[in-house]
Amino acid sequence: MTGWIIAIGLAMLAFVALLLVGRIPRSTREVSAAALLLGLAGYAWQGHPGQAGAPRLAAQDKGGTFDEKLAEQRRGLAERYGPAAQWLILSDGLARQGKTKEAANVLLSGLRDSPDDANLWLGLGNALVSHSDGVISPGADFAYRRALAIDPTGPAPRYFYGLALARAGQLQAARALWAPLAASAPQGSQVKAELEASIARIDAMLAAGVPTAP
Repeated sequence: MTGWIIAIGLAMLAFVALLLVGRIPRSTREVSAAALLLGLAGYAWQGHPGQAGAPRLAAQDKGGTFDEKLAEQRRGLAERYGPAAQWLILSDGLARQGKTKEAANVLLSGLRDSPDDANLWLGLGNALVSHSDGVISPGADFAYRRALAIDPTGPAPRYFYGLALARAGQLQAARALWAPLAASAPQGSQVKAELEASIARIDAMLAAGVPTAP
């Protein structure tokens, strides 16, 4: 209901402004009023005037969205020390504050110093996916592929690229990355169990004909 009140109020205000400020002639007043009514009709058709307002936080102000478990998995599979660690720690700190753009920019700064560091490229891919709320942007896809090209046998690029693909609905692509990784993972390891469980879920979804992203 609030939407209607605001829309009608703005239409009335616009018409009064046309009369007092624009000084439109009498012959065009009916046309102007009809145009405003047409705008209200369009709002009723395309908009949601009866829907309650839902304020949303800006991306930079979002808090509590940082995935600590994911960061710990990355540290376990990839870096703990070395030149990439300081940049990744700084990036994680910014991401915890909801500053996802700044988190990605920090890693870009690190890549200017170390352009062939697979961990930094991987971190950049994760940061860009987080910044875009789970969407694999072209930049994120490029970052993951660079990490894979630099470290083709490492578990981290395949694991996290596959995870991003799976979350984006690209199940076949995720499975293609995860299947050989699960086969080569140590027997009894947690990552092997997680991958095998995830692959089983993907297979069940594909067998059930669940739509997947291209």
